[in-house]
Amino acid sequence: MSENETKPAIVSVRDLHRTYLQGTIEVNALAGVSLDIQSGSFCALMGPSGSGKSTLLNLIGGLDVPTSGSVVVDGTDLAQISPADRSRMRLERIGFVFQAYNLIPVLSAYENAEFVLLMRGVSPAERKERVMSTLKAVGLEGMEHRRPNELSGGQQQRVAVARAIVGKPALVLADEPTANLDTKTGEDLLDTMRALNDEHDITFVFATHDPKVMERAQRIVRLVDGNIQEDFSQ
Repeated sequence: MSENETKPAIVSVRDLHRTYLQGTIEVNALAGVSLDIQSGSFCALMGPSGSGKSTLLNLIGGLDVPTSGSVVVDGTDLAQISPADRSRMRLERIGFVFQAYNLIPVLSAYENAEFVLLMRGVSPAERKERVMSTLKAVGLEGMEHRRPNELSGGQQQRVAVARAIVGKPALVLADEPTANLDTKTGEDLLDTMRALNDEHDITFVFATHDPKVMERAQRIVRLVDGNIQEDFSQ
């Protein structure tokens, strides 16, 4: 048994279903998924397009709600709280890294990373200390005043990672974070995220089909047609 398997589950999913209508056709994006993800994990949700991995990630992050079943994150059942409370939980306890970076173009790297702390009402002195140390941790020391259009794609994604972790969330969810990056840049970013996992025990859950993520993941959950086909640790 791995060390992470002895830790409490930060995510517990039970009999999760998510159904969409495409015109008049009912599509089962998830069809009864159940799993636990332990605190401190570096976990990859793998599968082809349409397998349900991004849907599952969005449900875990409270960006969507299930048709049926439950999603418990850090002790809170997301289906049992209001939309406002889910928004608050995302702000305070969940970090997100998106494929398209989702940075604010008129803000510098520092200001993009700081944004979460501003929303939380953190004091200026603490904001500065946390943002500068986080930018250094992701390899962006000295680039804090650059805006997104002055950064490479890999550097922009590092800003997105800094923004995701600066608030010290319980969980970071990453949806195809390497999809727009070349091989070397993607590998460097993943190595940075794995180091943050090792050194700070940050839980990372990826939705991806990138083999580079699979090589570094401690656990791989393969989804096909909305069901878990395979689930193993390495």
